Amino acid sequence: MTRYSRQDAIRILHLLPRHLLAWERAGLIARHEHYSFEALGQLRTLRDLQAATRISAKSIRASVDAMQRVAGMRNPLLEASAVRRGSHLSFRHGGTLVDPLTQQFAFDFDTAPERPLRLVRPQAEPPVVEVQDLFLRAVQLEENPATVPDAVQLYHDLLALRPSHAPSLINLGTIHYNKREYEQAEQLYRQATIVDPEYALAFFDLGNVLDELQRMAEATEAYLRAVALVPQYADAHYNLALSYERQGQKRRALRHWLAYVRLDPVGPWASHARDQARKIMNSEKLSIVSRRGRLVKAAG
Repeated sequence: MTRYSRQDAIRILHLLPRHLLAWERAGLIARHEHYSFEALGQLRTLRDLQAATRISAKSIRASVDAMQRVAGMRNPLLEASAVRRGSHLSFRHGGTLVDPLTQQFAFDFDTAPERPLRLVRPQAEPPVVEVQDLFLRAVQLEENPATVPDAVQLYHDLLALRPSHAPSLINLGTIHYNKREYEQAEQLYRQATIVDPEYALAFFDLGNVLDELQRMAEATEAYLRAVALVPQYADAHYNLALSYERQGQKRRALRHWLAYVRLDPVGPWASHARDQARKIMNSEKLSIVSRRGRLVKAAG
């Protein structure tokens, strides 16, 4: 069984150490020096929730505990799709939106396809339990490099049953990305952005693969979409700044270096962002407009 060190987890998932500590303190994940692949999957889900919802670790824990009681799930963060509802989480479960704290259920219109209604046989839609079971088994198979091909096949089987299952599209895309099969990864990430256009991570991952393909203008558009969906998405600001710099657009890069420093002020990435911002301000003849409309040279 492959194990990943704490630093490996932080590096692979681009985690902030303070977020990892907060999740541990809230009991969302046990503190380990080494993690299984399944644990990495849970950390990835927590990272996405942190970026997309800005809900506190304590509130996430309360929602997870309630969902375990209501639905009998072992791990709702892996077995269901979490969405923000007010100050806590609800979970998409079998075409139903479940608020586990109030135990209220509603039809999930957000997951309904945008096409005319038609009659279908009852068996056309696979049981939710089957989809959840396939997904969890695929995540577990990813844990061992020897069984990654089996995970790939399982993700394909799951997507044949439910083509709109965004987490499977993302996970399958990431497998291809890690194997440097960038064209396949791009296709899967793009599909994830189509089936869930509010999924900031899908746009972020799409930007990363377009960056690898040296399609910088398209990568920039993907990162811009990610920060438009989640303005506090620090990693997307960081990559967007890099993207602008590589295209020689230093002033645009400056805005996102400064945004990253504001959102994540501690650590080596913040130090690099500050250095880049300082270099741009020192090298460019930047001007700012005062409240009275007068141009003023920025301090060097």
